Amino acid sequence: MELINAIGRRKSAVARVYLSEGSGKITINKKDVTEYYPSAILQYVVKQPLQLLGVEEKYDIKVNLDGGGFTGQSQALRLAIARALVKVNEEDKKALKDQGFLTRDSRVVERKKPGQPKARRRFQFSKR
Repeated sequence: MELINAIGRRKSAVARVYLSEGSGKITINKKDVTEYYPSAILQYVVKQPLQLLGVEEKYDIKVNLDGGGFTGQSQALRLAIARALVKVNEEDKKALKDQGFLTRDSRVVERKKPGQPKARRRFQFSKR
């Protein structure tokens, strides 16, 4: 198996994933996954597609993460890993799709409008 790459996005975060056969090591921006995500919840989110298919110890994953915050980055990474796994084995697509790991969450922050303090919040109205 050669190197397989995929991309995942969420909010303003972009995750580029390079998947190869190995021992199950996940490296994010040249750091180990436990070092990059000290939170167990975010580590769980990243590993969800691998655990669903039972291939945690089968692939080495190198990741370039850019933009966004921790949550957006972890969800972008989950999407990218799921897409890479589908490229490896097309039969896994249904299982990943049923869990919602192949769906791109398109919600982003609404832009701030001029003459208002936030996107929808208006300045307080004074009658007199």
